[in-house]
Amino acid sequence: MDFKAAIAQEIIKALGESPLSQQEIAGFLEVPPDTKMGDYAFPCFKLSKALHKSPMMIADSLSSTIASPLFARVESVKGYLNFFIDRATYAREIVESALSAGDKYGADDCGAGKTVVLDYSSINIAKRFHIGHLSTTMIGASLCRLYGFFGYHTVGVNHLGDWGTQFGKMIAAYKRWGDRETVLKGGVDEMVKLYVRFNAEAKENPALNDEGRAWFKAIEDGNAEALEIFNWFKEVTLKDAERVYDILGVKFDSYAGESFYNDKMQPVIDELQQKGLLIEDQGAKIVDLKDYGMPPAIILRSDGATLYATRDLAAAKYRHDTYNFDKCLYVVAYQQDLHFRQIFKVMELLGWDWAKGCEHVNFGMVSFEGQTLSTREGRIVYLEDLLNTSIEKARAIIEEKSPNLENKDEVARQVGVGAVVFFILYNNRIKDVDFWWDRALNFEGETGPYVMYTHARCCSVLRKAGAQQAEPDYSALADPEAQEIVRLIEQFPGILHSAMDRNEPSMITRFSVDLAQAYNKFYYEHKILGEEPGVQAARLRLTDAVRSVIKEALWLISIDAPEKM
Repeated sequence: MDFKAAIAQEIIKALGESPLSQQEIAGFLEVPPDTKMGDYAFPCFKLSKALHKSPMMIADSLSSTIASPLFARVESVKGYLNFFIDRATYAREIVESALSAGDKYGADDCGAGKTVVLDYSSINIAKRFHIGHLSTTMIGASLCRLYGFFGYHTVGVNHLGDWGTQFGKMIAAYKRWGDRETVLKGGVDEMVKLYVRFNAEAKENPALNDEGRAWFKAIEDGNAEALEIFNWFKEVTLKDAERVYDILGVKFDSYAGESFYNDKMQPVIDELQQKGLLIEDQGAKIVDLKDYGMPPAIILRSDGATLYATRDLAAAKYRHDTYNFDKCLYVVAYQQDLHFRQIFKVMELLGWDWAKGCEHVNFGMVSFEGQTLSTREGRIVYLEDLLNTSIEKARAIIEEKSPNLENKDEVARQVGVGAVVFFILYNNRIKDVDFWWDRALNFEGETGPYVMYTHARCCSVLRKAGAQQAEPDYSALADPEAQEIVRLIEQFPGILHSAMDRNEPSMITRFSVDLAQAYNKFYYEHKILGEEPGVQAARLRLTDAVRSVIKEALWLISIDAPEKM
């Protein structure tokens, strides 16, 4: 039941002739901050001018006129009309709605026929995947699922960092000291060793840098040997990264990185020139943005080299031409705020009207147990190591708490990975994250394991109950604990919409904690099994709805929900 529509209909019926439509009245209905003030409230001042009456007079009149079995009562309070939905009706409608929709509860087709491109993760070639990439990877993966849930066609792009002089240096190092078998065996770690050695020796022998630049020029010029080694480095890196993506359950539709746009930048540069946007400044070619309170966007350096801005403009145009997107989201850290404001402004100046669909989804930085990460200072946490450690720690906890659990390895994987992902996605994405093991893997409090354990608890209750024959007596869910669960379940579809509109997966993460806490309070306050059949059936239906919604919420943030823990 659409309660807002039903209430609006009752208001119109009581008015006889309404100056507002049913849709308008439904839109003005509010959810009071305290349930003691009702489930819904209508501000009668919205009718005051048209009816030539004070809001209090209108509220008083309507409260005495409206009579429906849908409402336990209707009250007039200071010009507001407060509606208290009949508790049994409320519980039945929400619980049955959630269960009948299953894993599509809250979904609609608002994105049907629309495409969203999501640029996220964007790892660097010849470097290991570290914890600093976790936020972009998991925010992007969650948004892919969320937009897809609402009917959008999603295109996940891993914009690889695969361009620059460092790759010439990598090839020079490989040619001098490397061999194919060692790199294949050592993977990215071996490539990093070669790069570190190159930089160390270049300090003593600066001519090595010229060698590196020459090899990068060879890549730019399409030299067969240079391209063969360069592309092989990419294959080795992606093979390493794929192990991590598999653990996280993350997939991409495109790995088109910086190098992909080499032959796509000149048309953009030409268009900037033709539209009089490109000016020379100390030998460089720039777009002047001082009128918009920003430094210039440098398109070409004085030596003719392109920059990130050039590539991002070419990438945006390619993505629009290829995918005809309605939205293009860049899940990139907040340090790049200025860069994207510049890029989007240049797109606007070019007259690319589709640029209004481009958005920078920024996020905070990740530190580890109180320390900022620094590759140069050796403070780096590799993501594969982090995930494997988390799985091992989860396995040890399970061994201690549930030694007879079936599929311990699989559950440890789900809990270990889920704990890390949940921790990263719990706070508003713009906030910095400080990762601590004892917080992430805590089975109490606002954590992934706590929510997963609540899901497993629901599954356990349902298993013990077995098949149910009795008709649910929904009046058994009139207590405050059950009603709080019902209220949260009713809010879930709106939370999902808000999470998508704001590109904010943490709204789902926090909701899952609220629902888990509400259910656990209900679980400890009320007996579920062994009650009178109708009461037991109603409480089991509520338990099943909680199970279903938690599973759906966790899936939307890329976490599996174990049935046993």
